[in-house]
Amino acid sequence: MTTNETKIAFLGLGNMGAPMARRLLSAGYGLTVWNRTPARAEALVADGAVAAASPAEAVRDADVVITMLADPAAALAVAEAMVPALRAGATWIDTSTVGPDTVRELASRLPGGVAFVDAPVMGSVDRAATGELLILAGGETAPVAGLLAELGSVTRCGAVGTGAALKLVLISGVIGGVALVAESMRLASALGLPEELTRSALGASPLGGLVGRLYATEAYFPVSLAEKDVALATGVLGELPVLEAVGRVLGERADLVDADISALRD
Repeated sequence: MTTNETKIAFLGLGNMGAPMARRLLSAGYGLTVWNRTPARAEALVADGAVAAASPAEAVRDADVVITMLADPAAALAVAEAMVPALRAGATWIDTSTVGPDTVRELASRLPGGVAFVDAPVMGSVDRAATGELLILAGGETAPVAGLLAELGSVTRCGAVGTGAALKLVLISGVIGGVALVAESMRLASALGLPEELTRSALGASPLGGLVGRLYATEAYFPVSLAEKDVALATGVLGELPVLEAVGRVLGERADLVDADISALRD
């Protein structure tokens, strides 16, 4: 069971990782941080975190290691660097969205005595900052339940890899739905309908949650990562024509690579 004496290493301080790490720091956990771009760690270090020069250095004394990395390649590269330094009794929680195949590959690299939880999250930077993420967890979560509760609510999915699998299902539905609502808004414009009228009507329909996400101003989920997540899903099953079409649309929007998916309405 984790307590405030638990030593945590947090690797990956991007748009999601940084506010998640800050939640744990604010809760009083001892926190060592690492990021490929060291400047990303400066604000956390100023508030009491310890910066590590490498993944291995970050995890060497950690009771719990948390990773939030961009894609499978990044996760595998960090694993190669840090796994030899993990100590017996540690738990690695991977919150990245990398798909079940990569998750199982990561887990297979661990030495005996190191536990693994795949715990990708639903929610954007706003929910990360307030500790309201939906955490989809595969593996044994009981020993780290208190720590995970600082980040959000946990849905236990089953064995290692099931959290990653459910994340692909949920995020694919959200991305596809947002893209569809964005096209509906453009269709409304072509038909001469006022934007606010259409937005209000769609918001009152079963698509209401997706309309809210399309117009969200506090969230940030870049188109580049949405394209990556869709590619992970279509890589599992090649007979997903709607998602394949969404993936092509995302890939064609080079002008929106770093923009939130809400920019699809433009």
